[in-house]
Amino acid sequence: QVQLVESGGGLVQPGGSLRLSCAASGSIFIINTMGWYRQAPGKQRELVATITSGAGTKYADSVKGRFTISRDNAENTVYLQLNSLKPEDTAVYYCQAIIGDHRGYNFRYWGQGTQVTVSS
Repeated sequence: QVQLVESGGGLVQPGGSLRLSCAASGSIFIINTMGWYRQAPGKQRELVATITSGAGTKYADSVKGRFTISRDNAENTVYLQLNSLKPEDTAVYYCQAIIGDHRGYNFRYWGQGTQVTVSS
């Protein structure tokens, strides 16, 4: 059993910054790819950023140059630094992790989501 717990969301003015955290706990042998997704009202959930076990990163075009994903393997935590925030960044942000158990089986886990609201 694995749990992902997100934190760091909130209300911020356009141009401001936030830092989201997602900590994994439970029966973990190895954490493979971790990432952040977001879902705005009335829209599909979309990929924001991913980071592999080797620290390779990918970003959605809409956030390139503004957001940075990172991970701390010792703490089983992934972060998302959100800079130069725009109103269109408003969404619920979800953490995702692909985690392998001791038998070599991989599972996808999701956090409960944290609200980011960008408004003046």
